[in-house]
Amino acid sequence: MNFDELRDFLNEKADQYNNTDFIENDPLQIPHRFSLKQDIEIAGFLSATISWGNRKAIIKSAEKMLDIMGNSPYDFVMNFSEKDLESIQDKSIHRTFNGQDFTYFIKQFNKVYIQHESLEHLFEVKNDETNFFYAIERFRAEFLEAEKHRTHKHISSPYKNSSAKRIVMFLRWMIRKDKRGVDFGIWKNIDQKYLSIPLDVHTGNISRKLGLITRTQNDWKTVEELDIAIRKFDDQDPAKYDFALFGLGVSKELL
Repeated sequence: MNFDELRDFLNEKADQYNNTDFIENDPLQIPHRFSLKQDIEIAGFLSATISWGNRKAIIKSAEKMLDIMGNSPYDFVMNFSEKDLESIQDKSIHRTFNGQDFTYFIKQFNKVYIQHESLEHLFEVKNDETNFFYAIERFRAEFLEAEKHRTHKHISSPYKNSSAKRIVMFLRWMIRKDKRGVDFGIWKNIDQKYLSIPLDVHTGNISRKLGLITRTQNDWKTVEELDIAIRKFDDQDPAKYDFALFGLGVSKELL
């Protein structure tokens, strides 16, 4: 396909998969159960953080966390007792994400929301930046703090050349604005033009088949290579092509 044909193909696929049917079998359904901004942020962040492996298992594990929080994430984060946290410590949550990790996140959410109305403040992009490379690291510094903890491994670092797929996906959910009912677009002060594609095995393989990237690793350098390619198609809403690449991967249309 030439440039115009590939752009039209990807636009068609993005349009096809960017609809509310997408939510039903996706971890994104978890934050969609809420209307309060802070509930959406907390449920979304936790769901994105454990988004590796089987999607049904991810949703089940996310529901376990919601149950523990009484299905009121923000209220729980702001009003938990030490006894509440003690009861979580030894629980199994999702694969290597355990009760210790969950309680650490709860405490860190509490610290953030005491100071800020929204997590958005921690991800603001500066004028000379082109993506979330630096913003994610600033978020990690504030959210995780300096003291080392086992939970730090669950929030990947672009500085270590990680694709940071799960946090990039969370950012798409919070920032991207359209009227399709999938992404929330509740963060009003960060432009969606800075978003990247959440890069994993599936989106990476489809991108290579389409000639969008040449690097074989799924790392941050490849995220930026894909940025350059997709922003030629739409530099104001590049993350919409996540729907196209994900949909093509799930449907196995290109096999």
